[in-house]
Amino acid sequence: MNDTTPADAHQGLHSEQGALRGEHPGRAPQPVIKVTDIAWLEFTKPDLGRAETFARDFGFTVDARSDDALYLRGALAGTHCLVIRKGPGSRFIGPAFKAADADDLNRLARATGRSVRPIADHGGGRCVDLLDPSGLPVRVVHGVQELPALPVQQPLVVNTGTAVARFNATQRPEHAPARIERLGHLVLSTRVFRRALDWYLTHLGLIVSDFLYLDGQRDRGPTMAFIRCDLGSRPADHHTLAMHLGPETGYVHSAYQVADLDALAAGGRYLGERGYRRSWGIGRHIQGSQIFDYWRDPDHLMLEHFTDGDLFDSTLEPGWATMCTSGLSQWGPPATRDFLGSTPSPRLLREAITALREDNEIDRRRLLGLMKALSS
Repeated sequence: MNDTTPADAHQGLHSEQGALRGEHPGRAPQPVIKVTDIAWLEFTKPDLGRAETFARDFGFTVDARSDDALYLRGALAGTHCLVIRKGPGSRFIGPAFKAADADDLNRLARATGRSVRPIADHGGGRCVDLLDPSGLPVRVVHGVQELPALPVQQPLVVNTGTAVARFNATQRPEHAPARIERLGHLVLSTRVFRRALDWYLTHLGLIVSDFLYLDGQRDRGPTMAFIRCDLGSRPADHHTLAMHLGPETGYVHSAYQVADLDALAAGGRYLGERGYRRSWGIGRHIQGSQIFDYWRDPDHLMLEHFTDGDLFDSTLEPGWATMCTSGLSQWGPPATRDFLGSTPSPRLLREAITALREDNEIDRRRLLGLMKALSS
């Protein structure tokens, strides 16, 4: 455990604002464990053949395949990063996070009243199975088979200003899928944002990089958090998990790293030529700074290609900013209704009505604030 004092890094580094007195500190004082990364995500799909075709076109490599399951990996060394099981519909099951060692699994099991059990599945290892406050299954794993690295796409040699690195040679990005290097992050929506946030910080030792709050409602606390692993002095992705308050509960999108902007853009052209639909992009985010490109799979689930994201060590405090659509990117096309999930529909109306009737953190003022944020 690293005993470091968070640094005030809000003079133009990653946020215009820091916390005010009494606001959420963005970390738990004594977390049960500190996970080191996100391991994989699990889904069900009715057609594994169609799922595999999209996966290859998106840039995944198939690690293993059976009649009932598909295991996908990136090119960097590590575990598989997606598990797709055959099921009656397209559905997100939940994430798995990596524990630092076997003792962490034991400590987590004791703290939660759960047990450590073998993983009777491809890759082996051991795990503790939990439920977060939204009811989402969350698995923490250790000892899963580590896969060796595969060949990666090499970033193009780029001339910048007066720095000439390439001459007597042309640029010709490969006309092929953008090769996935690794799983980067998962984004979730929840009706119990504060409870879910505190659960992940306390049980998994995650820490917040940036908070967003609704315009005029900062006194009610944040409504979105970009959350990273606490690796001490080692830099970690700006966010491994992001969560926001909303009337829907569950998966929003997942993001996968590629080599550079050319790999991302050429990979997007490849996807478009094969009839897949871009949701939003290409652009560069503000929180996290990633260059992004969002796509829908054949079952309408959203996946992101990204490159050049921010890395923070454990010393940076959370930034604070107003939640708004214009604050999602530094450059790029305007965020689409498809990406924002704000296209009016009977399903969305039902979710909003249900959320208002339940005992959660959604009320009329917050729902109006979320609607305003999506249009600002």
